[in-house]
Amino acid sequence: MKKQAFNPYLPSWEYIPDGEPYVFGDRIYIYGSHDRFRGNAYCLNDYVCWSAPVDDLGDWRYEGVIYPKVSDPLNRDGSMCLYAPDVTLGPDGRYYLYYVLDKVSIVSVAVCEEPAGRYEFYGYVHYADGTRLGERKGDEPQFDPGVLTEGGTTYLYTGFCGVGDRSRSGPMVTVLGPDMLTIVEEPVFIAPSEPFSEGSSFMEHEFFEAPSMRKRGDTYYFIYSSIVMHELCYATSKYPTKGFVYGGVVSSNCDMHIHSYKPARKPMYYGSNNHGSMVEIKNRWYIFYHRHTDGTNFSRQGCAEPIEFREDGSIIQPEMTSCGLNGGPLAGRGEYPAYLACNLFCKDEEIYTPLGGLWMDSRFPKITQDGKDGDEEAGYIQNMRDTATAGFKYFDCQGVKGVIIKVRGYCRGQFEIKTSWDGKALTNIPVGYTNIWKEYTADIAIPDGIWPIYITYRGEGSASLQSFTLI
Repeated sequence: MKKQAFNPYLPSWEYIPDGEPYVFGDRIYIYGSHDRFRGNAYCLNDYVCWSAPVDDLGDWRYEGVIYPKVSDPLNRDGSMCLYAPDVTLGPDGRYYLYYVLDKVSIVSVAVCEEPAGRYEFYGYVHYADGTRLGERKGDEPQFDPGVLTEGGTTYLYTGFCGVGDRSRSGPMVTVLGPDMLTIVEEPVFIAPSEPFSEGSSFMEHEFFEAPSMRKRGDTYYFIYSSIVMHELCYATSKYPTKGFVYGGVVSSNCDMHIHSYKPARKPMYYGSNNHGSMVEIKNRWYIFYHRHTDGTNFSRQGCAEPIEFREDGSIIQPEMTSCGLNGGPLAGRGEYPAYLACNLFCKDEEIYTPLGGLWMDSRFPKITQDGKDGDEEAGYIQNMRDTATAGFKYFDCQGVKGVIIKVRGYCRGQFEIKTSWDGKALTNIPVGYTNIWKEYTADIAIPDGIWPIYITYRGEGSASLQSFTLI
């Protein structure tokens, strides 16, 4: 029997942002950087891999460490971090891992005989004379490699362009030969950076980082993180190295721009940098992205949503949901952990988590966990103060007559259960001070149909929410 698939799609104690999804054989593999829970910087851990059967996207398997950060000759002491990687299947049938260490501007490559085996260092991307890409005079720094292989040719996409930085021209593509290292066509820019975007289709959504390329039919989709940060955008072309035109937003990790269930400019989560890409799984396309947890930039988790294309190939931006890869709503019965919240907000609106590793202050709720990094402790929502709201989407509710919430904390008030973020409470559940998780039960009448569930705290103090159960 298939398992239900959730967002985040990996366990709540796993922090894999910058996800690059690929189908190899009958499994979907996810490659990304590896954040540390309560880390002091991005990407502190070694590369690991997870995979799932393409016909059961709720059954993820840990494949283990595929590349320790000390494997690179430049990083034997482990002082540098492994930033966002990408993987491609080379013309020789081997799998190639491309990455950039956090304090250099060259592209490293590792290789493996299988998609989730132990990768071994292979070399650095270089020109025909041996000069490494990023070190020749006039080269722009390399960052966030994305790779696409067609036949014996591999296209390497890189770049990082901050607002106002006139030293960065935009995302670039470098063409590699069949050895996967040697440059056969020198870098060209496929979109303008912010200082040079005037008059282009990219204005207000210029490239920031996270280049990734996918092909659908005869069209190349360039996925990237824009200067707005919380959004993944896309541009399209009939060619892998030129002609890209801005297409729109394919993901926002705070649901900005979406107006189907709330005002377009209302943030429904605490966003920040975003990174991911598209993949086709059994004739359905998905966008993989990441969200921020623990009130900081440095504990990010992978999420995914199905995407729909219009007839002209443009993408309809999907909502953030709790059901993601499930292919439809979750069962409207049983217990669900609170960390599945796809919406999280309070009366004090904020689009971004703070930059530079600062913690969100005591006004804001956050998804977190007990213990330390590596502890397999279930996540929960902490610091739900007055008006704090957690939203879960969607559930196929049939005959729901009761609800149970599991709460702890120094609080005195009530939880409202609703089927819209600004709707009327269907029931109110009083809660009080407790140092341990305690269950509270109430009758509720949810109409039959597909509904979101919103849970809002009203009262004094700070509550933590571990789970809710529909009965």
